Amino acid sequence: MVSRAAIVLLMGLLGMVYQGTQLPPNDSAITPVVSPRIRLRDGRYMAYRERGVPKEKAKHSIIIVHGFGSSKDMNFQAPQELIDKLNIHIVQYDRAGYGESDPYPKRSLESEALDIEELADQLQIGSKFYVIGVSMGSYAAWSCLHYIPNRLAGVAMIAPIINYKWPSLPESLVKDDYRRKLVKFSLWLAIYTPKLLHWWVSQKWLPSNSVIEKNPAFFNGRDIDILKRIPGFPMLTKDKLRDQVVFDTLRGDWLVAFGNWEFDPMKLSSPFPHNKSSVHIWQGYEDKVVPSKIQRYVSEKLPWIQYHEVPDGGHLVVHYSGIFEAILKALLLGEENLSYKPRPAISVS
Repeated sequence: MVSRAAIVLLMGLLGMVYQGTQLPPNDSAITPVVSPRIRLRDGRYMAYRERGVPKEKAKHSIIIVHGFGSSKDMNFQAPQELIDKLNIHIVQYDRAGYGESDPYPKRSLESEALDIEELADQLQIGSKFYVIGVSMGSYAAWSCLHYIPNRLAGVAMIAPIINYKWPSLPESLVKDDYRRKLVKFSLWLAIYTPKLLHWWVSQKWLPSNSVIEKNPAFFNGRDIDILKRIPGFPMLTKDKLRDQVVFDTLRGDWLVAFGNWEFDPMKLSSPFPHNKSSVHIWQGYEDKVVPSKIQRYVSEKLPWIQYHEVPDGGHLVVHYSGIFEAILKALLLGEENLSYKPRPAISVS
């Protein structure tokens, strides 16, 4: 039998990866579809929302990829004045199985990138567009760099997750990381005992989300302050996890994100070989989900990626005041905010 302590740690890890944004119910029989949707080539429906200036007037088109347990309705602070000034058109969408989008049991790294490409084509936002991936949504951004680099104008990954199975991660860097052990354990449960895992995570004795959200083992002080003002983890409640569709979506997303990838991100080449690269990683120095030392190592091995670090930032940096504005200026204008220039780090061989 799986130990209670292990499951509590697993629930904490799930909570850490989740970005603290609201997710609408995924049952269209109960909640009517209210968002516009496109029909993908395989017949699935994908829901989306648009923000900013009309696409016909846009100078920059951005597709934002939400993280684990989130949706197209995730919140971020982007000054309307900046959006209007830079003529930014923003598309947010529900990834397969989330929000109002149809599930896709066969989801993969490639399908995530191709969904983004088809969304861009059907909405006619242009041959080139920007992609911003948040937390676990960053694996879709990595996929875009691999599968559709010719469609990208630039990429930003905010607090991107690390897959400990990437071949280029040195053992000396990750061997003592307790998160690695939790991810390995959770993958084993998800692959070999999904029914047991489904039953176990919905039990009443597990800690509530409010307990997880206030735990300094998972979030730093700024994160906890943010969690007092945003909805929390609605998709990770016991009631939600009892829903088989919700559980299967989360399980499938987790398996793709932390399973075996068909490419090694640290072997990728710049999608902009003849121009200055506009690929960015934004990381909190105090992030307790992804250690900054691992994120720094990844960016050092890919010198065409510009690395930015929030000195007192945790995993929820996307919600911090001023951060999304800095992200947009770096991505679209090439402006570097010296406040987020990382201090020198010790390289790991």
